[in-house]
This record gives sequence, C-alpha cells and structure tokens, in this order.
Amino acid sequence: MIPRPRLIRHLSGSYELTPGSVVSGPTEAADAVRVALPGLDLRPGDSGDIDVRLDPDLGPEAYRLVTGSRGVEITAGGRAGAFHAAQTLHQLLPDASYRTPAGPGHGRAWSVPGVRVEDEPVFGWRGLHLDVARHFFPKREVLRLVDLMAAHKLNRLHLHLVDDQGWRVESRAYPLLHEVASHRPRTAVHQRGEPELYDETPHGGHYTLDDLAEIAAYARAREVVVVPEIDVPGHASAVLAAYPELGATGERYDVLDRWGVSPAILSPLPPTVEFLATIFDELIGALGPTPFVHIGGDEVVLDHWTASAEIDAYRVSLGLESMPALQAWFLRRLADALAERGARAVVWDEAFVSGELRRDTVVMPWRGMGVGRRAAAAGHDVVATPVFPLYFDYAESSSPEEPAAIGDTITVADVAAFVPAPADWTDEERSRVLGAQAQLWTERIADARTLDYRIWPRACALAEVTWGGQAGPDFAERLRAHLGRLDALGVEYRPPAGPRPWQRRRPYRAGAVRVADVMDRLESMTHDAESTRPSV
Repeated sequence: MIPRPRLIRHLSGSYELTPGSVVSGPTEAADAVRVALPGLDLRPGDSGDIDVRLDPDLGPEAYRLVTGSRGVEITAGGRAGAFHAAQTLHQLLPDASYRTPAGPGHGRAWSVPGVRVEDEPVFGWRGLHLDVARHFFPKREVLRLVDLMAAHKLNRLHLHLVDDQGWRVESRAYPLLHEVASHRPRTAVHQRGEPELYDETPHGGHYTLDDLAEIAAYARAREVVVVPEIDVPGHASAVLAAYPELGATGERYDVLDRWGVSPAILSPLPPTVEFLATIFDELIGALGPTPFVHIGGDEVVLDHWTASAEIDAYRVSLGLESMPALQAWFLRRLADALAERGARAVVWDEAFVSGELRRDTVVMPWRGMGVGRRAAAAGHDVVATPVFPLYFDYAESSSPEEPAAIGDTITVADVAAFVPAPADWTDEERSRVLGAQAQLWTERIADARTLDYRIWPRACALAEVTWGGQAGPDFAERLRAHLGRLDALGVEYRPPAGPRPWQRRRPYRAGAVRVADVMDRLESMTHDAESTRPSV
C-alpha cells in the first residue's frame, strides 16, 4: 500500500464485494466511502456489506479498517477518516478495480482479503502545488489531479493563479484581468543559455468563478482543500497589463512571454490593498470556506518602490525604515484582510526574511529547511517546500533522454528520503511543521502528458513521507507493485528505467542547472533581508 498504513495485520477469511453492494452508517461518512469507491456503485442502506461508524476518540483523519468473512467494518474519526479508509480498502482490490466501471473486470465480484488496519497521518498538510499561470491547465485536468491526489491521501491543492505570464481567474469587479491579462501572444521555448526563441503561438485561459466553485466542491468531496495563490506584490506584469494604475510607476506592461522575473511590481498604496481585498472576496465567495490563501511575497524587485517619491513618503509616514519593511507591512495588511474573511495567509520564505509577519501566517521555505527552521523558531507554522527534493519541475536524471527541465537531479529516492520535521530540530520547532508540499512550476510543462510524467511516481513518495513522517523501508518494493494501479488509472508516469521514446520530447541539456548548486546559493541568500530579488 502507498502510503504505508501505521499498522496492518493480515487476518484469515475474505469477503466479496459486488457492484451495488450496500454501505451503511452516518450519512456523511457513508457518502465519503461511496465517493472514494466510484467503481463499486455502492448503494446506501441501513445495514450492508460495508458498515461505517464514527468514533469521537479518533482524530478527524484517523480510521480503523477490518475486513473478513463478515464484511467490511470502518471506524473513523470523521468524514475524512472514512474517506481514507475507503482508499485503503480500494488498494486491497486488484489493479483492474481502478479502471472505469465499463472497463475490464467490472460487473463482477471483488474479493477483499482479511486485514486489520489502524492508521492516522503524521501531517495534516500533504500538498501538491500546480502553477497554472505559466501554462494554463483547463478544469478537466485539475479535477483529474484531485482524483489522483485523493487516491494517494494527498489533501492540499495549491493553485498558483497569478504570475507575470498570466492571470488565471475571472474577476467580475475587474474584468480586464480575465479579458486582457489571461493570455499572451507567444511563449519562449529556448533553454537556458540558448539564443532567444519563441513559438509565436498565443497561449491563455482562465477559470470562471463558477469553475472555481466546481473545483472546490469536487475537491472537498474528496477531502482535498484548494489553496489559491494571488502572488503579490511582485510577479505583476499580467496585472499591470490590465490595470497599470495599480503599479508603482503607472506604466503599462505586457503579459510576459518569457520566463524569469520582471521588475513589474504593484504599488503598496491603499488603492492596491482595496483592489486585492475585492479579489479575495471574489475568490472566497467562489471557493466557499477557504482556510488558507497564499499571497506570495517571493522574488520581489523593489527598485520601483525606491524610485517613487510617493511610495517613499508613504513608507516614512508609516514609520518604516526600509523598503523590505514596507513589503512586510503590505503583506501583513493583506493577511489582516484575509483574517477578517476567515482565512490564514500563506507566504514564501522571502516574506518572512523581509520583516515581521502576522504570527498566524504560514511560511513555505522554498529556499531550504534552514530558513524553515528559523520561521518555526519565530513561532510560524511551516509547510516544507524546499527546491531539493520537492521541486518536481527538475529532471529525474542528468540524461539528455529526459524531456527539457529547469535543472537536475531530483529522483523518487530523493523524495522518499526527505524528512519534513528533521530530528535535530527542537520539539517546539517540529510541532510547527504542518507538513510538506511538492511544487510543479510549469515553464517547461506545457501539457497534461508532461505533467503526469513530472508528478508520478515522485508524488507517491511524497504521499508516503507526508502521511507517515518518513518512508517505510520497503517503499521501493511497494512502489513497483503500485505502478499497476497507475497504469489502470491511465497515468503516464516516468518509468523507473527512464522515459519511453515518446516521453523524451525536446532533449534535456543535462547539467545546465544543478540542484545542489542552487540550494547552496539559496541558503546563503536567506540570511539577507534584502534578498527579495529573483533568487534563481
């Protein structure tokens, strides 16, 4: 099984589940089991083949699963626990059970072996980040990703909705955001160190607010929380293509057609805060109850703030000593606005380094666990997101057979070896680690097939580590067996032996960016409060 349960004991006996089997128990928990096992076409009833009970002494995601000759018994701490128990039950069935109900093997009974499983996750944040700003992925791909996450007990989908290269969500209050800022006329296709080359093909797209509402409801039914990101105050070319008056200079930008970071930056003055508060209202109104909203704070070029007499005077009026302190103030004001709306702010680690944040702001230390430890020691909750080994846009080997990637190398074994709460941290610091999350930046991920290749099976290792705290010693063996489930699900993962011929695409220039060198540089930058500039 992946992730490996805390306790699994094999029992004698077995039970046959057939399409139309009955699931009984409290409505919400029984419905969770039905959602988790769509291929069985389970029917509700007062008593049946799968009996679900709730135990308030268990944690909300904890469960006990017992199968044998008398049927299937699930005892859960809440809806989430019942859903996870059903996913574990699914992994007891043959690989063919992961195919659609019309596929081979369906319409017959599935034999469930006798087991007793007792399980609960170590971390509550088990996440995947998807950048839909650099390359847009339509709603159908997001819903499919939710299903795959749920099958692996991953439960946070971080959608990077805004960047220099595109704005990806409808705004009824500021319609130029989706009318102008959501598309670009062309996209850079050259690799690092090569002459500039563009595809001259328009690229764009956005989610309507109704799309977001649908995605959030679909995710909630599968115990996945959507975490939207509006990245500010930098990465602002697309916003300023639509509303240049929100910038520090008033000049109009084009939606960026190349990679990297531009000097485009939003103004920190009150009209910008009002604009973003309206965007938050639209987002939260569409998503429903939203416990977390990411506001970025990374790779900010503050030159235009420094050059602006109006912004500098505003800084002085607030009693702030530096422009990084003004950025910290700006992000704190946005976090206050989110708190008023029932959401906690999440930021990248530059925002922590720049100045004092609201104490309840969650920090994502992408530049390494050293700055993550400092954030935890300062009292912030932390979600581990270091480039190594959790940036899945990096190649899995230093081979030209790999499809083009930002750098190398991050392997499945690297992910499996990661420990989100290191043993040498203090107990207090470790208690601040909410979990971990892998990042998929999509400069070189332009389609769903490449997305599959980059995510899987590395995300299987992520699921193992975030559920159990560390990978079990037999993870590699279990992963080999698990690949049959991915095959049945139609996932075009990277084979352990390397890419298939059609997965190679544009050859990768191995060694152009080495992740070990990147991490050394990033770690040194985290000690400088002025290090908000682009770090890579």
